[in-house]
Amino acid sequence: MSVLYLDNAATTPVRAEVLEAMMPYLTGVYGNPSSHHTLGERAAQALADARARIATVLGMRQGDIVFTSGGTEANNLAVKGIAIAAQIGRDAGHVVTTPIEHESILESVDYLARVHGFDASRVRVDATGVVDPDAVAAALREDTALVSVGYANNEVGTIQDVAAIARVAHDHGAPLHVDAVQAAGWLPLAGLGADAISIAGHKIGAPKGTGALGVRGRIPVEPLLHGGGQERGRRSGTEHVAGAVALATALELAEAERDEASVRVARLRDAFIARVLDLVPSAALTGHPVERLPGTASFTFAGTSGEAVLLELERRGIVSSSGSACAAGSDEASHVLVAMGVDPTIAQTAVRFTLAHGAKTPLDAVADAVAASVAAVQSTG
Repeated sequence: MSVLYLDNAATTPVRAEVLEAMMPYLTGVYGNPSSHHTLGERAAQALADARARIATVLGMRQGDIVFTSGGTEANNLAVKGIAIAAQIGRDAGHVVTTPIEHESILESVDYLARVHGFDASRVRVDATGVVDPDAVAAALREDTALVSVGYANNEVGTIQDVAAIARVAHDHGAPLHVDAVQAAGWLPLAGLGADAISIAGHKIGAPKGTGALGVRGRIPVEPLLHGGGQERGRRSGTEHVAGAVALATALELAEAERDEASVRVARLRDAFIARVLDLVPSAALTGHPVERLPGTASFTFAGTSGEAVLLELERRGIVSSSGSACAAGSDEASHVLVAMGVDPTIAQTAVRFTLAHGAKTPLDAVADAVAASVAAVQSTG
């Protein structure tokens, strides 16, 4: 039985163009980019080229790009590194975020509070997952080290007005970090006013284990990894040259396709949402109805178990998820939905469908399978 994969927010397949671009740096050009010989210099040039290409898409300078092992490390480096540097440099002791962020943000903020004595403000979101920039402004203090907000939520797809949040943060002298892991390829990344931006390769057709943090040169960052002083001292460790080339290639491809793909995929998404809501009386859309990622459709199905619906869908050849892949195996209700005011019992019925950049086929049959799967679970519940 063929499988229809609708879990692209968790990971995407590696694109053929990306694999082709990175292959030379897994084979013939295998030198360490810190080595001062021909193979090392060729690797270093490839690394510099990848850094420049990523910087262009992010609207930053080449030296602003720090290569990481993925989005989680990029978020950790941004939140901990910027906040601790501000604590050292100007006795800052406060950070601002929201309760719907990725676990790598929330747990980094918890770490700052537990180990470094920071105060943390978590600005509430409304029932659609939107944070009010004025509420962010109200939470800011003179000693705020950092504001960290996700551009688009990984579970429900709600998009934040990060440009407005950047303005209020800067009015109070605080830098803004934007987790753009889910937004890359779907939304513009340059011109946001962000001081730091996280991206991950495996969300846009590059391999897992590739990512970057763009952080403007004026922002001090305390490194989390120490050793050889690579990445201008901000992230020690021999760079993954092939991964950096892969990330740059995937990001450029996704950016080139962004406008057309966003319109096309959003139409498929909207038709799918309408059909599911029409066919399944217990279905409720989660997230903002309009300001959401083009490829994300997320629902709750009262009277079911989200995991049971997923099993029924997979029996019908459809792969999706119940929310963040980073929380897989947890029996707890989604912290995102609970923060949006969804009853925890209902939150445990959540199912998320996320489309690929290249999606072109209407999802009527998938909506029919959703209806059949929900009915099957409800009949045995």
